[in-house]
Amino acid sequence: MDRNQLIGIVLILAMLVGYQLLVPKPEPEKAPTQQTQPTKPTATTGNAAATATAGTTQSTLDSSALRARFGDFAQSALGQERDIVVENKDMRVTFSTRGGRVKEVILKNYKTYDQKPLVLIDPQSSQTALELPTNRGLVDLHKLYYQTNAQGGTVSGQGQQINFRVEIAPGQAVEQTYTVPAEGYVINYNLRLNGLDNTVGRGDIRFFWQDKMRQYENDLSNNRRAATIDYFTQDENFDKLRESESSEEATLEEPVKWFAIKHKYFLSGFVAENNPLQKPTFKALVDPADSSTVKTAIADVQIPLADVRSGKGQYKFYYGPNDFQLLGDVAPEFDQNVYLGYSILKPINKYFFVPVFNLLEKFVSNYGLLIILLVVFVKTVLTPLTYRSYVSMAKMRVLQPELNEIREKVGDDMTKMQSEQMKLYQQVGVSPLSGCIPVLATMPILFALFMLFPNLIELRQKPFLWADDLSTYDAFIKFPVNIPFVGSHLSLFTVLMTASSIAYAWYNNQTTPTQPGPVNMKALSYIFPLMFMFVLNSYPAGLTFYYFVSNIVTITQQQLIRRFVDEDKIKAVLDENRRKNASGEGKKPGGFQAMLQRQLQAAEEARKQAEEAKRGRNNGTSGTGQRPKQKK
Repeated sequence: MDRNQLIGIVLILAMLVGYQLLVPKPEPEKAPTQQTQPTKPTATTGNAAATATAGTTQSTLDSSALRARFGDFAQSALGQERDIVVENKDMRVTFSTRGGRVKEVILKNYKTYDQKPLVLIDPQSSQTALELPTNRGLVDLHKLYYQTNAQGGTVSGQGQQINFRVEIAPGQAVEQTYTVPAEGYVINYNLRLNGLDNTVGRGDIRFFWQDKMRQYENDLSNNRRAATIDYFTQDENFDKLRESESSEEATLEEPVKWFAIKHKYFLSGFVAENNPLQKPTFKALVDPADSSTVKTAIADVQIPLADVRSGKGQYKFYYGPNDFQLLGDVAPEFDQNVYLGYSILKPINKYFFVPVFNLLEKFVSNYGLLIILLVVFVKTVLTPLTYRSYVSMAKMRVLQPELNEIREKVGDDMTKMQSEQMKLYQQVGVSPLSGCIPVLATMPILFALFMLFPNLIELRQKPFLWADDLSTYDAFIKFPVNIPFVGSHLSLFTVLMTASSIAYAWYNNQTTPTQPGPVNMKALSYIFPLMFMFVLNSYPAGLTFYYFVSNIVTITQQQLIRRFVDEDKIKAVLDENRRKNASGEGKKPGGFQAMLQRQLQAAEEARKQAEEAKRGRNNGTSGTGQRPKQKK
């Protein structure tokens, strides 16, 4: 080390020692007080205060800035935040004096997929603004500090009111009043302006709500697809942003009566009791790189100022489960937040499956057993259709030898074959659709369940056998990587459903006559279950378990019906019908069968005319393709 380096090190050490000895230590920090040194709106109650002289200067500067920003409300823009915690049997709600708003909501009866408390609203994920037009510009009422005498605690009786008040002069105030019920998830909300006619400007009050939606279920992709914003317009039309894994938004020309930020199984909603909310804009934004947020929901609406001034600013907040049984009393059509399928399927779910499901809930606490009972009940109701379908197949088996003879007689001429088959059906009094109609009648039920089960919160986190949660897939086998068409897991209930579907197809093919045509329907009956296995692998275990049990019950049911169907008696009845029709005693076919017979006859006539025209053209040409010369 040379001399210059040594001198440099000594000087640096001397400077450090001198700094520690000569520079005075700062005075101890003092906690801020509302009277002498109030905090800024953006500061927390734990921020350090400055010295007395600096505090006076800063207070003057803040007062000028706050006066320019908040106008007559400037004195309420400074204060100390206090939380009021109120809870009932279903939820725990935290109100804040800063903004006089709901700060946090915890649903006490539910947990997240990883068994953490289900926090539906909190300051980190949810921000709101309530902008009042004044003569000096917009003032965000959620940035003000409110006075209240409310105390926290457990709600009982008729509910508890929490009143927040900001007063700018005697008789001039903004009041927000919340009423929390003793049970349930609806919080009544009143917004009033008292004596502020000379302060308030023109326009409506802007209500802005942004919620970074948390993940409450295990499947992020499925959560994102289900998360959206639902709304109900003034013309009583229910609509929503499209459910997808991409961003969606809509600006409406029509006012809305309510809107709801919808998770897969939970809602945060706002309802107008009187005049609807104006100029609504809704957004559901997705950031694929952010796995901690399902979607960012934004609702931007205008609250009619006239309602608030006249004492009609009455609204409701709903923070709770997306449960069909609870939503009907919240607001008109609010239960449409639970998706029950397309318009033709919705009545089946609304008036049959949901009531039956809730009836069984009263007697059965195990939801796996409940699904089994639901299958048995549905199959019992459909027994007459199943019986008719089986009898129709038995008739076709009896006629199979004659159908084979027709096939050998006409060869590959499909039109003629169908015509001859219809003649046979007419002779013996058999409708070819009698076996199809019962099967088609059961299809809406299967599709209705396909729509219902993924939206039933009743199945959420209900275990059965190896499945921990019947509302999502049972990942019996997990793969280290995503497999195309399968994913990262294999659902055992889906595998069992597929196996039972193939078994049912095999059993059905043994008792169903082979139908002529270009498509081998028996082969397709084995292919379709395999295709559905890949489709349903990520669907709720409750749904695939229902289909599995349904297949088993159907096979058992057909085995029982088979014991009561005598094919010899059926053959005797068909022969008697043939005799009556031949003698003119039988009934003429009607309805669809008669129409089909007419269509086949017309097709047969057209075929014959085409053949005659073809023969005429062939007879009018020579072997070289030229017409022979005419003799003069």
